[in-house]
Amino acid sequence: MPVNAGLYYFLHAGGRSTKPPLVLIHGAGEDHLFWPPEIRCLTGERIYTLDLPGHGKSKGPGLQSVADYARSVVGFLDAEGLSRAVLVGHGLGGAIVLTLALDQPERVAGIGLIASGACLPVPASMLENAANPATFILAVQAWQEAMQTPPAAKKIKEQAFRQLSSIRPSLFHGDLYASDQFDGTARLDAIHAPALVICGTDDQLAPRRYSEGLAGQIPGAALQTIESAGHLVMLEQPHRVAGLMSVFLKTIPGFPGM
Repeated sequence: MPVNAGLYYFLHAGGRSTKPPLVLIHGAGEDHLFWPPEIRCLTGERIYTLDLPGHGKSKGPGLQSVADYARSVVGFLDAEGLSRAVLVGHGLGGAIVLTLALDQPERVAGIGLIASGACLPVPASMLENAANPATFILAVQAWQEAMQTPPAAKKIKEQAFRQLSSIRPSLFHGDLYASDQFDGTARLDAIHAPALVICGTDDQLAPRRYSEGLAGQIPGAALQTIESAGHLVMLEQPHRVAGLMSVFLKTIPGFPGM
């Protein structure tokens, strides 16, 4: 089981050594399997798909802030000897990517933001329920209902429910708290890395307006919307998302000594 800097990762060893690798960062309560094979095994790309601290196969507790999660990703990049990477995040993972693009721009060759936003407020009732083991399942149910997957994606929604209901309540609460406290709205125009923003039009957890705000404030960002998709857009429409990412990655220049 590959682990570096305390983080488990799945490695797809494609691509050229002079091309920046892709690092995939999952969202709240998720793990690397929320990135389908079509994305984590993109042809011609070297891809690291991480489990954040305490998630999936990564040991230890989860963290309480986006900044702390961002530091854990930097620790992984350092341990792997990756000077620069294209970072793509889903939901909370997108907030981590934004933080790195702002605070560590020299490490970021490009960014992808999927079903995310410059701020990710969480309903107070959901936070309260997640904090109490006796009411934890109510928070998971509320999260699942807000995923708003189409009828054809019923199995995906059920998979997400099983995953979230099986994790430690403290882990999910920490992720929700980190999401709720995050606010990068004031600094988005300072991001100069190439940026791709993807959202499902039916997403209720990170509504379309969040992605439109990102694309409108990050210089040169490209917005792609996927009709009738919800928060788990990469699982609902894996081929479409993979195709968009593949085109985007072709625009990222290589760097000697990568």
